[in-house]
Amino acid sequence: MEFAELIGALALKVRNQRGAIQTEEATKNAFIMPFISTILGYDVFNPLEVVSEFTADVGVKKGEKVDYAIMRDGEVQILVECKKSTEALKIEHASQLFRYFAVTNARIAVLTNGEIYQFYTDLDAPNRMDEKPFLVLDLMDIDETLIPELRKLTKDVFDLDSIINSAEELKYIGQIKRTIAAQFTEPEDDWIRFFTTRVYDGAFTQKIREQFTSLVAKSTKQFLNDQVNDRLKTALGGSNFSGATSEVRGEVINSHEIVEIDLA
Repeated sequence: MEFAELIGALALKVRNQRGAIQTEEATKNAFIMPFISTILGYDVFNPLEVVSEFTADVGVKKGEKVDYAIMRDGEVQILVECKKSTEALKIEHASQLFRYFAVTNARIAVLTNGEIYQFYTDLDAPNRMDEKPFLVLDLMDIDETLIPELRKLTKDVFDLDSIINSAEELKYIGQIKRTIAAQFTEPEDDWIRFFTTRVYDGAFTQKIREQFTSLVAKSTKQFLNDQVNDRLKTALGGSNFSGATSEVRGEVINSHEIVEIDLA
């Protein structure tokens, strides 16, 4: 099975089973251990490759644990901290990762709830984990452009230098894409003002802002519909399959993948 297909299969498993997973331990067993083994390719039952409940004395924090440490050649390479799948990830959840990152050889830290995987490194300061991830994999909304980068962290082709070298670009591109996606669902005043002032000559009053909030939202959705429709017609040889096109447009608009559309 191809790497992308493995990710897709795990995503389907998460989608089908997420309602039955209520605890952190269940999340680890059902989702995170399969990710480490099936996607990254490490043997979760071999302590030379994966150490669960990894412990290191960190300052006054004695006996504190990180859920998993992925090893290569006897050295910690990747740290993984887990939360239950029903819990949204927050940077506050990464306190142990911050501490362990500074006292191990790890250059990659992962915070996950089994559905979303946030990958961190030390771009801002050496040996200090960044506060923002350079790569975010959402199994419920997979960004296919990230799959080759994730592949670099797998056991067979582990290429830390390459992923560190591309991490800064990945970090900012990812943040920009997520920001754009957020504007399509809940546009901020600056976004509304940006478009309004380019088509409306009057003052940007509260009344105008309220009027153009819906107009901007409607315009951006129609623009995306047109882009998807044009690409589908091109792919299908110019045929206009309106039913299939409408269905796909709806899925694209309702997901964060809207920002993956190539507008060139």
